[in-house]
Formats: sequence, structure tokens, C-alpha cells
Amino acid sequence: MKTNLLTQSIIAILATLIVCGTASASIAGSAHDFSTKGWNTTGEMCVVCHTPHNADNTVANAPLWNHDVTTATYTPYTSLTLDATVGQPAGTTKLCLSCHDGTIAVDSFGGATGTNFLTGGKNLSIDLSDDHPISFTYDATLASADAGLFDPTSVNSGLGGTIDADMLFGGKVECSSCHDVHNAFNNNDLLVKSNAGSALCLTCHNK
Repeated sequence: MKTNLLTQSIIAILATLIVCGTASASIAGSAHDFSTKGWNTTGEMCVVCHTPHNADNTVANAPLWNHDVTTATYTPYTSLTLDATVGQPAGTTKLCLSCHDGTIAVDSFGGATGTNFLTGGKNLSIDLSDDHPISFTYDATLASADAGLFDPTSVNSGLGGTIDADMLFGGKVECSSCHDVHNAFNNNDLLVKSNAGSALCLTCHNK
């Protein structure tokens, strides 16, 4: 009995180490590995977004949050062919934009006011009218209204479940529908799946 318990404990510990090792290895060396940036005096990888102590627990969907959150008002994407209703970015998307809209410095974390802002293509600005629409409801009703979209509740995402289960957040398309902030999938541009042959686009778009 003791031998079985010991064996189970060892397996559990090894499994935990493997999972943790995989997670950190995915972030390490990716675009979100800030451990070697000169402005990150801690040398830590996770501290720019998360902290184990004195976290901001007022930020929804952000465990142990440590970064300033944007308060910007955006110009959303619009089109005559768009059937979805696109409002202001919300949910996890606001966390992404808290660096990528250019209004808050990347090093504005832990209560500090940073001075290092994203530039070039990484800075989306507050004008999102030329970017993929985000923070809109994508459901069977929208797919029915727009024949160019698959039904997210029944079509497989290629990630193990349906589009709704694997790629939507509260039934909505967010930045994290296509990008994984922790680079768990080890694809270019932190994508949740390769876009070779437009595979990621064609997960949702019926073309």
C-alpha cells in the first residue's frame, strides 16, 4: 500500500514538473519572453503580467495580474459585409491591448510607470478599423446570417473540440482566439495553430 502511494506521488510530481517545464519552455525565447529586456530589472519572465504577491484582483479573467490596464476608447472595425455587432474591446482582449494599443508602456507593471512603448506593427494603436474585428459574439445565429462563416458550435477547430469550445471566450472572438499569449503551440506570431495555407483563417471562414 505504501509502495503504491509512493509511486503515485512520484508520478504526480513528475507530471507537474513536465507540465511546468513545457509551459515555461514555450514562453522562453518567444515574443513574450521579457526576461532579458533591459527595462526588466527583475530578470523574471512572468512578472510583467503576473505576480504572486500584491496582485490587482480587480481585473477580470486575469489571474494575479500585475500590469496596467488600458482605458482607451477604440475605433472598431466596420464593413458593409460585416454581420456581427462589434463594440469596444473587452475581456481578455483589453489585456492584450494594454501593451499593443500603444497607450501604456510594456514596462508599466508592478505599480511602476514605464517608458518603453511598442512600435511598428506590434503597436495596433487605438484605431482598430484596419484589424480583424474582436470582442463580438460568434454563434450559430451569426453563422446562419453569414454563409461565409462556419457554425462554431458544431464545426471542429482542429484543436480537439469545436470552435466555440476551443477558440471563443464567453462566446466571443477575442485576440486570444487566434493568438496564445503563452505560446503553448510554438507557432509563428504566437498563433494557436499554423496558418500555412490560411489554415487558421479557414477554421472559421467558410471559403
